[in-house]
Amino acid sequence: MDSTNPATNTPLESYEEHSPSRVDTMLGDAVSAFGAWNQRSLADRERLLAAAADVLRENAQKYAETMTRETGKPITQAEAEVEKCAWVCEHYAEHASAYLDPDYHPSPPGTTVKTVYEPLGPVLAVMPWNFPFWQVFRFAAPYLTAGNVGLLKHASNVPGCALAIEEVFREAGYPGGVFQALLIPSDRVADVLADDRVEAATLTGSDRAGRAIASTAGEHLKKTVLELGGSDPYVVLADADLDAAASTGVWARNQNGGQSCIAAKRFVVVEAVYDAFLDRFVDAVESLAVGDPMDPETDVGPQARQDLLEDLHEQVQASVDAGATLVTGGEPLDSEGAYYPPTVLTDVPEGCPVDTEEVFGPVAAVYRVEDEAAAVEKANDTAFGLGASVWTADRERGERLAGEVDAGCVYVNELVKSDPRVPFGGVGISGYGRELSEYGIKEFVNRKTVWLADEPDDGTVVE
Repeated sequence: MDSTNPATNTPLESYEEHSPSRVDTMLGDAVSAFGAWNQRSLADRERLLAAAADVLRENAQKYAETMTRETGKPITQAEAEVEKCAWVCEHYAEHASAYLDPDYHPSPPGTTVKTVYEPLGPVLAVMPWNFPFWQVFRFAAPYLTAGNVGLLKHASNVPGCALAIEEVFREAGYPGGVFQALLIPSDRVADVLADDRVEAATLTGSDRAGRAIASTAGEHLKKTVLELGGSDPYVVLADADLDAAASTGVWARNQNGGQSCIAAKRFVVVEAVYDAFLDRFVDAVESLAVGDPMDPETDVGPQARQDLLEDLHEQVQASVDAGATLVTGGEPLDSEGAYYPPTVLTDVPEGCPVDTEEVFGPVAAVYRVEDEAAAVEKANDTAFGLGASVWTADRERGERLAGEVDAGCVYVNELVKSDPRVPFGGVGISGYGRELSEYGIKEFVNRKTVWLADEPDDGTVVE
């Protein structure tokens, strides 16, 4: 298993793939660890999670550089990612106890009825390369603290990140077997998920990968949470602050080289302000610094792999061939590494790749629509339903439109982002289940009903 620096397309390191026998041992270790881990007090698990936050901050530069070398993520964004991971650890270290408190229910006199939340066991996490630390901590912080143990199958191009995360938990004092990184290719995931020792699975990735995981899990009656792709609309209404909408929109599209499920991808702008918005947006796009991801001044680094760049360029070319207008960008840079410039397309025809597919790179499709109703219609003209952003000076109007847009989350006058304090997930082919907040920590627990009676009743049972 090899890692490559996409800024230079040169090899970094080779890692030994875990053999089937090694994986079998690791699964056994996970089960053994769970037996003791779930019996430890929640306060103790919270204490260890707070220690993980400390480890992250103490080694922030090292971990950020590992991310940047393996993915091409600009170093300042990698540093921010490590800090966000520390934040989610601190969040659950502070709030897990309250989230997992038993819920009490109305009950007859002389009885107490409650729901308690018990961990399931080993959870398999299949995670992507685009936010190689954050995506992992987003599942690990709540699920481990709830008493589960984690098995990470990370993307094959970020093995260094996978082992670094394993190191974080080890250095924080977590017992062996509570969190393990499996260095295996994708074609071995189904066998791991099918193993009786794995109780559930979570995946962040493409809808194709999600369907595969869901199919295997369904066959074996195992719970899953899927956070899949997105084609997030970014709606700009006539009364919007155009300067703010344009500047935020450029960041929402181009952060992490545009390689984000919740990146703004389809910019839906009402006709009255279309030209004014587009001028601001294109100017800001063209001002972005593209270059060495280790340079703190860089805004956009390379795409994570050369093949991903080629796939992206095919989507752009096919869309232009179908009639889209290329305003800026649109050609791979003539330089070492997998660099693709921030790109803007207008006059996007219905059914072309940038209209219907997830575009995982710095390519914005900008649509002109007649009015608010047409904007909502276009925003919902997708099979995806992860996030959406609406821009208007009228807060009540924004809240109303948030109810009309089909998505797992809608942000008004803000870019779409994940936050430990609020649930995150999608609808449609963007997946199901929720991560983060109280909802996330309760995804992989047994919601056990406990009925306590002072005296037995008369035995009458009605199901």
